[in-house]
Amino acid sequence: MTAVFSHGRLRLYLLKLLDDGPKHGYELIRLLEDRFLGLYAPSAGTIYPRLQRLEVEGLVTHTAAGGRKVYEITEAGRAELRQRADELATLESDITASVEDLSALAGEIRSEVRGSVRDLKRELREAARQTRQARWEPPRTRPTATGGPAPSGESTLLAEFDQRLAAFTVEVGALVRAGRLTDTQLRTAIRLLDGALDGLRRLLR
Repeated sequence: MTAVFSHGRLRLYLLKLLDDGPKHGYELIRLLEDRFLGLYAPSAGTIYPRLQRLEVEGLVTHTAAGGRKVYEITEAGRAELRQRADELATLESDITASVEDLSALAGEIRSEVRGSVRDLKRELREAARQTRQARWEPPRTRPTATGGPAPSGESTLLAEFDQRLAAFTVEVGALVRAGRLTDTQLRTAIRLLDGALDGLRRLLR
């Protein structure tokens, strides 16, 4: 859960969302995701226990509709919202600040990942070009100090490619782990890597 919802503040925000009208659990999840511009989305395991607790406390009630529980705020829930109006205003301000921070972090990560992907694509194109060229040239060998043949140019390039690929994997992994990404940000990074792989496939056809 994002830190802005620590100390029971999520239950207050759920009451605020239900005050706008009855909703089922996944509607509340989507509304929270939209509020955070897709950068944070609570899980069902986060939302439903809190809704159940609110119901036990008499602050919400539910009805069954289409196989789903639709939750509605009670008068007691509205009374709590009125009593905690100042706290809710502070929470809204904190959410706005949190969204700005998450957006800035996501922008930095996207820039770093895009830069790494661009470098990888450039290096892969050059490696592929040299590999194609080497296929049309007879391998050149030269004696080594032990009298055996030295590695060909193609073998050297493939070794360099393996080194660059390994370095790229390590660097991207370190960036992702250092950033403590949300599930949404990780999905974005995965899509970027998939795009680089697709570009490589097209390049080597």
